[in-house]
Amino acid sequence: MKKLQILGTGCPKCKKLTEHAKTASEKFPGEYEIVKIDDINEIISFGIMQTPGLAVDGKILSTGKLLKVEEIEDLLKKTQV
Repeated sequence: MKKLQILGTGCPKCKKLTEHAKTASEKFPGEYEIVKIDDINEIISFGIMQTPGLAVDGKILSTGKLLKVEEIEDLLKKTQV
């Protein structure tokens, strides 16, 4: 199972991205575990400067913007290959 990581300290955009990621991951049953990372030092270790961030198994897919559910689904499809 892959880790779908949400990087953010708990701002409204981070919380909304978490909701969108959960909804998007439902299109891929059993493939993703949602992991919320809110520790600022751990977020920095990913090398991102703006939250919210989205990563799969440590690979950054997006930073600094709130993605729509459909955008996350498209990114997850690309990680399937």
